[in-house]
Amino acid sequence: MAPFSRITPPLLARLSGSSLGRGQRWQAPRTLSVVLVKGTRKLSLSVAMQVKKYTQDHEWIELSDNGSTGTIGITTYAAKSLGDVVYVELPVMDLEVNAGDSIGAVESVKSASDIMTPVAGKIVEANSILEEKPGIINKGPEGEGWIAKIAVKDKAEIEKLMGSTEYKKFTEE
Repeated sequence: MAPFSRITPPLLARLSGSSLGRGQRWQAPRTLSVVLVKGTRKLSLSVAMQVKKYTQDHEWIELSDNGSTGTIGITTYAAKSLGDVVYVELPVMDLEVNAGDSIGAVESVKSASDIMTPVAGKIVEANSILEEKPGIINKGPEGEGWIAKIAVKDKAEIEKLMGSTEYKKFTEE
């Protein structure tokens, strides 16, 4: 078992000084530093909590640690709905976009779908691996199958998007 594998949200809540009432969910801070003491040894642990946000068009965005760059991709729900991805049109570098603009497309054996940016900003990187291996999106749409990175113009736009619980409810409707 890996060290710290038993650090659960309730434990993190206690370590960060917050408490959970009955029926409440713990909200992770963006960064949490914890010092664990075992005997006479101190272990330091710093965890950067990254929060994904979701759109109604089934894209996600996750901010970098410094909060200025966001990684964009399609959700697992969207990838399953599309089926086997056979082609990905990646966004153009340095493209200035507004929230909701199309930045590319994903084509599968079933259909094609535009990729919309959740926030305004400037495209700073595209996942070029997807040009050769578009099926990576099916294997890890919310991980290694990311589409693009964007320099976020207004971080407040991200707060308007759905959290994971809200998105899950949205997809179940």
